[in-house]
Amino acid sequence: MRQPYRTDLSDEQWELLEDLIPKAKAGGRPRQVDRREVINAIFYLVSGGMAWHLLPHDLPKWKTVYHYFRKWRK
Repeated sequence: MRQPYRTDLSDEQWELLEDLIPKAKAGGRPRQVDRREVINAIFYLVSGGMAWHLLPHDLPKWKTVYHYFRKWRK
């Protein structure tokens, strides 16, 4: 388990958002990344105003976060 960032979602906040974040499609490949960690990474980026490739190594890979950000944005 990693040390939390100030931008991480609390359990209460995640409860409110969890059903709004798309789950993996049935019959597809199982998701390898935790949706909550992707959201935490997006919040970290937005609050810091930084480039995608500057995400810390203990968050999901920046390419993965960017993929889900683009997918969910649509």
